[in-house]
Amino acid sequence: MTYCVGLLLDNGLVFMSDTRTNAGFDNFSRTRKMFSWDVPGERHITLMTAGNLATTQALVSLIEERVKAADDRDPSILRAPSMFQIARLVGSTLKEVIADSAPIGPRGDASSFQATVIVGGQVKGSPPTMFMIYPEGNFIEVTAETPFFQIGETKYGRPILVRAYDSHMSFGDAVKLLLVSFDSTTASNLSVGPPFDLMVYKNDTFMPEVELRIEEDDPVYESISNGWGNALRTAFEQLPTYDLKA
Repeated sequence: MTYCVGLLLDNGLVFMSDTRTNAGFDNFSRTRKMFSWDVPGERHITLMTAGNLATTQALVSLIEERVKAADDRDPSILRAPSMFQIARLVGSTLKEVIADSAPIGPRGDASSFQATVIVGGQVKGSPPTMFMIYPEGNFIEVTAETPFFQIGETKYGRPILVRAYDSHMSFGDAVKLLLVSFDSTTASNLSVGPPFDLMVYKNDTFMPEVELRIEEDDPVYESISNGWGNALRTAFEQLPTYDLKA
């Protein structure tokens, strides 16, 4: 399983993904699920993946091949004129990979090769934005009413995002919010776990503001995890006890 989140803030975009994969109850490993491309002064693109690992790896490899192709006629996210067109390219590439992986014949079923993608960034001349791309290749764009996207194991980390997100928050507070969301998810689902990959993009810079990996023993993450657990217990104890005799 996977957990990835992309946040839209007034000052830019924040992305975080876990790195755990599992092929059985006791068979866990790490793999990168966040990827980025930059053209200095012109564009920045971050992509996160969830779903069938063979599909997502093939997707990223095909995108990389087309980025490196010398022929300008090849579809490349580094030559697309807008983030909307980049989302279209990623969507069509994902659909292509899934179709190529599906068994041939009337009993062919592509459902086991499904994957979902978040792609965000900025192309010069347009504001930063972000899209969630579905296995069918279609996509939706982030809005003020829907200011963040989640893919993978989303249900455990969503409540804190819904309650605490604020578009005006600083990058530091946004990362704190994401770490609480990820910590809640890892506490509830063993198939999601650290280390976490983090990407912070500031408006109109066309390069990462911060790009790092947060390990399980990171002191700030440990402090946030312990503090959040203690705060929840304190809040619970302060709530009124339900009077069963009433």
